[in-house]
Amino acid sequence: MLANQIGYYSLILGLLLSVLLCGVSIKDFNKTNKQINQNILSLSFLQLVFVIVSFLSLIISFINSDFSNETVFNNSHTTKPLFYKISGTWGNHEGSLLLWLLVLTLFIFLFLIKSREQPKKYRILTLLFQQIIIIGFFLFVLMTSNPFNYLFPTPNEGLGLNPILQDPALAIHPPILYLGYVGTSIIFSSSLAAVTQNYILKQWGQHIKKWVLVSWIFLTIGIMLGSIWAYYELGWGGFWFWDPVENVSLMPWLTLTALLHCVVVLERRAALTSWVVILSITTFTLSMCGTFLVRSGILNSVHTFANDPARGIFILIFLFALIVLSLGIFFTFHKENNKSSNNFFWLSRETSILINNWFMMYFLSVVLIGTVYPIFLDVISSEKISVGPPFYQKLIVPFLIPFLLFMSLGPRLKWIKSKIENKNSLIITFIISVMLTFFIIKNLTADLLFYTVLISAAFFLFFTTLKELFIKKFNNISQTVSHFGLSLLILSILFNNILSSEIITNIKIGERYDYNKGEIFFKKIEERKESNFNSIIASFEIKNKNGKTIELKPEIRIYNQPIIITSEADIRTTLLEDKFLVMNLVKGNEYFNIRYQVKPFMVWIWISVLLLSLGGLMSLFKRKI
Repeated sequence: MLANQIGYYSLILGLLLSVLLCGVSIKDFNKTNKQINQNILSLSFLQLVFVIVSFLSLIISFINSDFSNETVFNNSHTTKPLFYKISGTWGNHEGSLLLWLLVLTLFIFLFLIKSREQPKKYRILTLLFQQIIIIGFFLFVLMTSNPFNYLFPTPNEGLGLNPILQDPALAIHPPILYLGYVGTSIIFSSSLAAVTQNYILKQWGQHIKKWVLVSWIFLTIGIMLGSIWAYYELGWGGFWFWDPVENVSLMPWLTLTALLHCVVVLERRAALTSWVVILSITTFTLSMCGTFLVRSGILNSVHTFANDPARGIFILIFLFALIVLSLGIFFTFHKENNKSSNNFFWLSRETSILINNWFMMYFLSVVLIGTVYPIFLDVISSEKISVGPPFYQKLIVPFLIPFLLFMSLGPRLKWIKSKIENKNSLIITFIISVMLTFFIIKNLTADLLFYTVLISAAFFLFFTTLKELFIKKFNNISQTVSHFGLSLLILSILFNNILSSEIITNIKIGERYDYNKGEIFFKKIEERKESNFNSIIASFEIKNKNGKTIELKPEIRIYNQPIIITSEADIRTTLLEDKFLVMNLVKGNEYFNIRYQVKPFMVWIWISVLLLSLGGLMSLFKRKI
């Protein structure tokens, strides 16, 4: 009860500090001193402290199972393990928005500390734009999503957290994803401030690149963790289903990737300034759109946990106001400092980055249409449809082929003006890629021509980046590692798609099921009781055609609060393949339904994403020569 009061009033004090910060900043803006008023830094730190206190108060309420708090009552239970009580703090709508607010205040405080060498007016304007966003979120939390609503009389027990959210990967997935999302707010605010001050220069490009990298790294890792969770928790054996909420995290990642490449050009020759500003605005807008789509309840997804139109309307109005403000500032203040700097020679690294941007914009358009079109169709005609993987594959995959080829050649070009060097080496590498692909897949798929071209392009990128790693060694290694990671990711996904196999059947205890590559034997089941669920654990022996046997133990869990039955897959992972087994009860029957899948190169999908992130980390921490 005390924690609730402390948390609530800390939020109100944080909001008041936002208003005070705006007033002090405006007063300091026109003063002639070169450094910002130290009171601004002190007030920003105090605001951060109040939001931390509020967030810790909510965590304490969850740990103590304080059911006088409505958020705790709706999302916790006394039998829930401590780890999931803590992670339940942000595993719900109200708590996750408080986490958003915490990261917003943390990032602006860090920005003020890390930007001491930047012009004073630019720093103050960045703070003001960021405080507009922070005030919006304070009002949103206090008016529509208060995590400290009081319940009376106090219930004896809570409703519990959805069991599929009680998972280690999903416990750390939201905070990391939010660090990526909220990082885009700093990029947004600083871009508007830089436009206002006509400061879109090389120096600003070097400064903002760090924030772009931080957001990009966290967003990449956050998306990967969500994908890993979906793979082993949801029971269908896939890692990406083009679910609307998955798409919502992918869209800002695409624009962030394009923005990162534009900033690389900007810090070298002050070009592509319009691209940088528009992408900064678009990235944050997409992050906010994601919040709107998830929180408003208009999306149906395993990931969504809010269904309140009032919340959706608030975010929509706030988002509309931010877009109008940002576009108004862009068209009013933006000037091209040097128009000639945007005239690139047709064969140069700048041109390759521009082509990369157009590909990213196309991929973004496809994902955006696939995500939003069913919503508009439902509003206009009340007809409900879902856009699945075939839509995305047909529109994205054909354009992936030229994208990979450009990506193989682009980094080899020089700035300003270039020519293709080592043509013979490139031709030989391409021929090897085509021949290797043909020999690998000639007996694996009916779509021989299509897969030969696609995988050849991926192999071409793989071999060219691998060669760069060994020949150039540490010269621009961060870029090479990231590009190598992307080539490995695409190859892993393609071979996983072609080589995967699946068996679905009903089977009872003691029965054997023969299939063309081996045998499945259902040995036994045993029961186990945990604090918040009862478990039925099955034991299966899987024997391949060579006589090698492995044992897999999938589970069925019956949770006590809320009463929900979940299926937990058992996965045997090696460097070459995953063996995935999940089972479900067949009602009114002694049979169990099982799904057994062999998924080649699954671990390489996760490794390749880590390599992508590693490239970003290396770029973030590399020393200036």
